[in-house]
Amino acid sequence: MVKKELLKNEQIERVLSPHPLSFMKLQALCIFLIIWGIVVWWLTNSSEYASMFSGNMWYRLILWGLVLLFIGVVASLVAIQWLIFFLYLGVFAGGLSLIFSQHWEKDIALFIPLYSIAVSIVGFLIVELYRRSHKYIITDFRVIFKGGIFTKRERTIRYDKIADIDAKQGILGQIFGFGTIIPVSQSGFGLGSDKTMAAGGIEVGAKKVGLFGFAGGGKELQTPIARSYYELHGVYPYKDVKQLVENLVQTHVPTQYQKEQVEFEKQQVDIQKQMRDLLHKQISEKPRKKAVKQTTEEEPDEEEREEEKTSTEKNPVPEDAYQPEQVDIQQQMKELLKKQKTARVIQPDEDTEDEIEEEDESEQERKEST
Repeated sequence: MVKKELLKNEQIERVLSPHPLSFMKLQALCIFLIIWGIVVWWLTNSSEYASMFSGNMWYRLILWGLVLLFIGVVASLVAIQWLIFFLYLGVFAGGLSLIFSQHWEKDIALFIPLYSIAVSIVGFLIVELYRRSHKYIITDFRVIFKGGIFTKRERTIRYDKIADIDAKQGILGQIFGFGTIIPVSQSGFGLGSDKTMAAGGIEVGAKKVGLFGFAGGGKELQTPIARSYYELHGVYPYKDVKQLVENLVQTHVPTQYQKEQVEFEKQQVDIQKQMRDLLHKQISEKPRKKAVKQTTEEEPDEEEREEEKTSTEKNPVPEDAYQPEQVDIQQQMKELLKKQKTARVIQPDEDTEDEIEEEDESEQERKEST
């Protein structure tokens, strides 16, 4: 299937997927849910504080829900992604609906840990399915990014369009050898804004005092950031993949020296065209020589010879009519070759002795042709 998507003469360098631990941020949400459900069960049943929750069965549910939503707000502000809060809110709302619909009010103490473990297992499966949906194809022409469970996303970027490469490794990445590589395009694709804000206050009335709070976005910062299916997320081995991408980018992005050489070649082609047009012009305007007549034909009489001599004297074509133009073109070529040779001297590491000798031979051939 991958080979059918390749372009003509395109070769695959590597096919990658995110490391199993690369989505630990999402997996940590599930782990916390399991741990907190067990802690609530221990606090309300086996700890020294269990007597505080024996009076009312709803105390356990309120404690579980409040801490869950509070952690959801904190995690959303840190990760700058409010989806975390709404996920925890959905888990809490789902637990309430099950308790009331199935009339499990008397079994809240056992329901909370079992429900937390069940929801976490489902969460682990969804995260793993999401991870497996990612595929990164590195070829000698471009990088192809794919991802998504229900909506399939795909991005393609060519190496000559990459302006910068951002790479990062977390603690787990440094231990297990995986990391994330974000290619930033010349149009700015791969850059994003981080926004966070939290606020609170006290409302004082005539008869009551109230607390209120809200959170949202506010801080602006342009950083390399992209969706996991628009970047090389959690690829392994990180260092080898990073080196491969940088080498491919370097081979497709021309340096300043290469640009100068291309410009020199264009100027050489223009000068050669000028010389060719001048030679064609010279040939077309030279007087045509008459073919030698066969011996059997009659010799022209004196009157015809006189007329031919007169026409030649009236319209003479000087041999050096195009000499100034030839000198000018030769001078342009000489100056261009001098500039090109100077540019090559500046880059001694990129040129070899064979290339310099070939350049001298080509220069000599151009001089002989002109």
